[in-house]
Amino acid sequence: MLMTGAVTAGAVLLGSPAEAAAGSAKTGPGVIPLPDGFRPEGITIGGGPYAYLGSLGDGSIYRADLRTGEGRIISTGPGTPSVGLKLDGRGRLFVAGRGEGARVVDARTGAILASYRLTTATPTFANDVFLTPRTAWFTDSFQPALYALPLGRGGALPDADDVVRITLSGDWSQVPGEVVNANGITRTSDGKALLVVQSGVGGLHRVDPRTGVTKLVDLGDAAPLTNGDGLLLIGRTLYVVQNRQNAIDVFTLAADGTSGVFQKRVTDPDFDVPTTVAEYNGTLYLPNARFTTTPTPDTTYAIVAVKR
Repeated sequence: MLMTGAVTAGAVLLGSPAEAAAGSAKTGPGVIPLPDGFRPEGITIGGGPYAYLGSLGDGSIYRADLRTGEGRIISTGPGTPSVGLKLDGRGRLFVAGRGEGARVVDARTGAILASYRLTTATPTFANDVFLTPRTAWFTDSFQPALYALPLGRGGALPDADDVVRITLSGDWSQVPGEVVNANGITRTSDGKALLVVQSGVGGLHRVDPRTGVTKLVDLGDAAPLTNGDGLLLIGRTLYVVQNRQNAIDVFTLAADGTSGVFQKRVTDPDFDVPTTVAEYNGTLYLPNARFTTTPTPDTTYAIVAVKR
């Protein structure tokens, strides 16, 4: 999830959340307003019609009803950014906290269940997160590494010192400094490897989760995934959000993730630097981060919905 200074939503917003939802049903892709000044970045959706989003401003977590467009803050932030986030089946939100590591939030009460310092290396930028049944995986955009939080029996959270660092190697070539490298993350269809997009150079890497050895995914003649951000894999269909291109590139991947074929590019006039994507009931939902707009307390933001 790429981020730099500015953030805001250029979508044409309808009057109220209810009007937005009703209007979208008639006219095409929906636009769900978020609180002014919220500065969204990550989005996650569970089994019900509710999206959870984190704020780059103060780190608050917002829950939006995808049916009505209404929502509320469910967890007041710690004053530092919330970037990528994922909801597990136990109602817990795993949140990447940029320079602050990671935390786990109870989606029902908003309480912080645990916090983790992922690394002592500097600079660091915990950017996105992906959940497997036994592990929460975090990317670091400023370090050539992934961080694993191993989950215990029944999903028990690990202790603070149980964080595992996996150094990226193989085809991975880290761009030094505060340049966005590792960003969106997901898993291959066969469940044996991870996929990580390297934003600055536009490469998609297959990562061995045991060793950190990476191999560039062969995407044929497809254009580089420059500004590649959030990843979503449904079956063997991979959706790659390219934030500043205001686009989603769609690929069919081999089950082992070693290769893929470009299928189409999805754009929408309401996109204004969307960062990542979640799916519910055949619809993709993307938060407009509006990185090209200077954020203010009155800046408008929104979620844009497009059909798969």
